[in-house]
Amino acid sequence: MNRVLERGKRFCGYIVGIVFFVSGMFKLLDPVGAGLVMSEYYDFFHIGFMDFSAKAVAYFMALVETLLGAALITGLWRKVIAIITMSFLGFFTLLTLILLIFNPVMDCGCFGEVLHLTHWQTFLKNIVLCALAAASFFPFSALGKPKKRKYVSFGIVSAAVIAFSICSLVYIPLKDYTEFKPGVMLNAAENRISGGYDEETYQAEFIYEKNGREKSFTLDDLPDSTWTFVRTETVKSDSPLASSAYDMIVSLPVMDDTGVSRDELLAGGPVLVVSVYKSKQVSERKWTKIAEMLHNASDKGYRSFLLVASTPDNFYGQMDEIGDRDVAAFLTESAYFSDYKAVVSMNRSNGGLTYFNSGYLIRKWAYRNYPDKDEIPLPTASDATEITLAYSSSGNIAFQAILLFAFAVLLIV
Repeated sequence: MNRVLERGKRFCGYIVGIVFFVSGMFKLLDPVGAGLVMSEYYDFFHIGFMDFSAKAVAYFMALVETLLGAALITGLWRKVIAIITMSFLGFFTLLTLILLIFNPVMDCGCFGEVLHLTHWQTFLKNIVLCALAAASFFPFSALGKPKKRKYVSFGIVSAAVIAFSICSLVYIPLKDYTEFKPGVMLNAAENRISGGYDEETYQAEFIYEKNGREKSFTLDDLPDSTWTFVRTETVKSDSPLASSAYDMIVSLPVMDDTGVSRDELLAGGPVLVVSVYKSKQVSERKWTKIAEMLHNASDKGYRSFLLVASTPDNFYGQMDEIGDRDVAAFLTESAYFSDYKAVVSMNRSNGGLTYFNSGYLIRKWAYRNYPDKDEIPLPTASDATEITLAYSSSGNIAFQAILLFAFAVLLIV
């Protein structure tokens, strides 16, 4: 009977550990996305002044969650892990209860971008995990002892998880779960095909803050210097197209410095776009590398431009601070503007490169692994599908292989 009880307790621990491990890995897959969710939590609890730490905190918590899951699966340090797990679950159950009561428009972020749950579903999931954890851990006297070889399996998986998490920080996610995944069609291409493109469909709004109050302004009616710029948003205008097919296709607004929509730039032919969602974090050396990338793309036959999540005035002010005036002038001429959420969703790398062909998203590169000029794909439509499939498949296979390897080591070794 004791053996049956012990196996039942370990099975409950396995389930909790698997959920923790998978949930943590999904967040480590996309640290930028996890940071965005953490920013939403900061805003909800009115501690937005801590936003600078959102990505780091989200990354650290995801890493802890993943390693905690590995410890639960292997059964190591059972009493200590039991206390940490119950504390972890208690905190997040209380947090999800608060979300359930106040019902803010946000995602819990439990599984990153992979799986979105309602507040009710998140709360019930945590209640079930609490019940499983209680069944696994109580009483402490019946926890048993781990097998010595599990220390080896835990060490191997921990090293693999840490290596994977570092790669995720440096590069873009192996598997893309955002709406801007390879193969999607942009609304600009849909409108081009249907012959209904209207360049006035989108309108830029610039959000400024003063004395704790936010207000939106148009490009023609920007406030004085007593207001502080917060972000850019893109809204649909009263165009008839705004209420039709645009809601069914992925939208990537592109505007020039006068606020006029230039989405058609992505609608036809091969296009390479360098996207910057936090321009203040880009050094002069990085701006120079971005300019070189745009030059190489143009020389290879692509239409290339820079897409920045900023107001024109703020961006041009940054360009004035660049010592190399040729680089600054080139970037100024190449720049178009969009809102923050669209840019950061399109490419998780700040300064990342994205390849479009005939309005379809083909593939992405992080800033740190720009292709050399000779490695840039030839701008032909015939190979676009092949590139998309090869790129998507390689990332999917790599991520699946990491998960399979981890579970094989944790459960078998």
